[in-house]
Amino acid sequence: MSETGNDQPVASGGPEIVSERVFAAPRLLVYQAFSDPGILAQWWGPSGFTNTFQEFDFRAGGAWRFVMRGPDGTEYPIAKAFVAVVPPERISLQNLEPTHRFLMTMTFAEEADQTRLTWIMRFESAQEAQQVREAVIEANEQNFDRLAAQLTAMA
Repeated sequence: MSETGNDQPVASGGPEIVSERVFAAPRLLVYQAFSDPGILAQWWGPSGFTNTFQEFDFRAGGAWRFVMRGPDGTEYPIAKAFVAVVPPERISLQNLEPTHRFLMTMTFAEEADQTRLTWIMRFESAQEAQQVREAVIEANEQNFDRLAAQLTAMA
């Protein structure tokens, strides 16, 4: 399985950054790649990053705390809170880090035997989104690449 390659990130000028891709995998499998912390830890983050999860309470109101480790060994502690979990359609989470506060909503839409995954990141202001837009779009594409590889391994 791999992505179809015909989707491009959507760059708006407001407080939202939208990225999406169609994956050649059924929706339940794509959703499982998010809902299973053992699988999620293997692919979450930009290229070259690894994860250590301390808490993954996958329900509305639950916490997700982890450390992302960059290729250079730098550790980034991250805290998020799940706002909504609607299997297998939608996951919303609030990034709680003071440097990057945003609400991320991930939707999983069936398209024949494929899945359109859309990430909408809503920042507190258009200015904040603009400051990170280029880096976030690139990181999200790397994340999608890693997810595509994970889905291939899961097939």
